[in-house]
Amino acid sequence: MAAEKETGSPKGESIYLAIGYLRRPHGVSGEIIMDLHTDFPDRIKSGRKIYIGDKHEAVTFDTVREHSNSLLISFRGYDTPEAVGRFRNQWVYVKAKEVPPLPEGQHYQYEFIDLEVVDDHGNALGKIAEILETGANDVYVVRDETGKEILLPAIPSVILEVDMESRKMKVHLLAGLI
Repeated sequence: MAAEKETGSPKGESIYLAIGYLRRPHGVSGEIIMDLHTDFPDRIKSGRKIYIGDKHEAVTFDTVREHSNSLLISFRGYDTPEAVGRFRNQWVYVKAKEVPPLPEGQHYQYEFIDLEVVDDHGNALGKIAEILETGANDVYVVRDETGKEILLPAIPSVILEVDMESRKMKVHLLAGLI
């Protein structure tokens, strides 16, 4: 039996949040089209340090401007279509520790990963392993030590309480969830 691969970032490694996806170069001055994958597009500004691809290569935004439903961006030091083309079809990230805090009671998705989940009777259900984004609401994938999974819709009738300080979430299980 093969050992299961651990998911998530290794201990001590930075957590990266995806903010965009690079498509293709545009024009002759080193711009590239970036699809947005953030709720905060106003934070994408000239001079901001970002990280590209699986190796999280650090670059800095030079110019940023709107283009249809995307952005046209350029990076400092990359001023030709050929130079910027090496970033084609890669994700753009920021470090989680570099994002501003959200208003009281709101949390970034990554903060929910590894929260302990208990039902309204105090029974341990496991930990949040991943979050699925659906059209209506997010769904938390809760996995216990044996690998058994429960899918919990992120709706008020199911998610009763979230305590980020103690890293616990109290839930009410609807009929059919177990």
